[in-house]
Amino acid sequence: MVVSGAQRRPSNPRSRTAWDDSAGTPGLAARRAAARLLAAVIDKKTPLDGLTDDEHGHPDYRALEPRDRGLVRAILATALRFRMTISALIESRLDRPLPANATALAHILHVGAAQILFLDIPDSAAVNLAVVHAKADPRTERFSGLVNGVLRELARRKDRALPAALAGSTDAPAWFVERLRAAYGPEQSRAILALHRAEAPTDFTVRSEPERWAEAFGGFVLPTGSVRVPHLDRAVTELPGFADGQWWVQDAAAALPARMLGDVAGRRVADLCAAPGGKTAQLAAAGAAVTAVEASANRIRRLSSNLERLGLAAEIVEADLTKYAPATLFDAVLLDAPCSSTGTVRRHPDVPWTKSPDDIAKLAAVQARLLSRAADMVAPGGVLVFSNCSLDPAEGEDMVAAFLAERTDFSRDPVRAGEIAGADAFINAAGEIRTTPAGLAADDPSHAGLDGFFAARFRRIPPA
Repeated sequence: MVVSGAQRRPSNPRSRTAWDDSAGTPGLAARRAAARLLAAVIDKKTPLDGLTDDEHGHPDYRALEPRDRGLVRAILATALRFRMTISALIESRLDRPLPANATALAHILHVGAAQILFLDIPDSAAVNLAVVHAKADPRTERFSGLVNGVLRELARRKDRALPAALAGSTDAPAWFVERLRAAYGPEQSRAILALHRAEAPTDFTVRSEPERWAEAFGGFVLPTGSVRVPHLDRAVTELPGFADGQWWVQDAAAALPARMLGDVAGRRVADLCAAPGGKTAQLAAAGAAVTAVEASANRIRRLSSNLERLGLAAEIVEADLTKYAPATLFDAVLLDAPCSSTGTVRRHPDVPWTKSPDDIAKLAAVQARLLSRAADMVAPGGVLVFSNCSLDPAEGEDMVAAFLAERTDFSRDPVRAGEIAGADAFINAAGEIRTTPAGLAADDPSHAGLDGFFAARFRRIPPA
């Protein structure tokens, strides 16, 4: 069925009260919030994490009950993970494209389609609420008939149409796909994009007895030693061992850079850009004297809270890294630099839609400055590890090449096979760590993959 035309409604806002039946409609507030937050992500390039923060997020989100907040997060994650597939299916039900300025209408359709195609919500509820939503918005009221027709048609034909639409889409913007293919080739980039459609598992770094905690959580131990739970069915604060600091949430890939510093017991180690504190905790638990440097006061509060729960100590310094000058150089420095976060799309499906190639270039320039400053803090003979959660070589391999060309007082210190448990498959020819969501292959996507991470190690050459 091809949907055309629209159900006409009065365009004068004063006349809306005669037909607007949205007041008090159960579930409408959550769908309206989902559409508004989707608009903020797509139209304004606003990161989703900030919009869905329980204390400082979007007002429409904070006004919801916890259960409805969970629904909004599920709708948004789904609408972003499958954005291109949803767009193709909507467009296939129209006899002409939506007007370029009909963004509010497009977001209502995407929110409704995400529920119908992918979420365990009755089709009738998703359709009816989308229609009521369209009627209640003066920008979309005259398109309520179109909304009804498109979504009902999607519901009727989804079993046949959805598999073909998924097969024909990468569910990522063109710029993102092009850069992945250039860096990883067609086969690996295809595998990465396929994993981006799957919700990420939850990984834990445990202080001891990983097998015990895997059993307690209903998960399993990865080759790297992290504990993985494919489907976490409760809040982490409700898990055993939370209150007494036996573990912390940390993706398996994010746990590797700190291990590249080797035996840090008794050594002075700086963790730069330290919050939320997973790497600081690793280093402190391994016996290092850690100085954790972070510029954000809010993030420092989170870092301090995490260390307190874990019963671990570190010197915490609030400072702009470009201005921070330690009184004494460090034996080892770990810089996990701010980046485009393109390696975390499974956890943050807004990233391809809020970032751009220009953002990557700007962030790479920031990283270059921070890496130079971090290098200045390393004592002669000491070790420097640079890492980030980007898949893009501009923020990884290219960064290393430029650094080594500029800093002749540093040499590459390759990671050796067998040095880090379970990491051999991630060591590239230069001895750097490069993980992708396509790593740790498994038949079940909920068991597979890890964040995309890059990490390189250098050693400062002592003066002759």
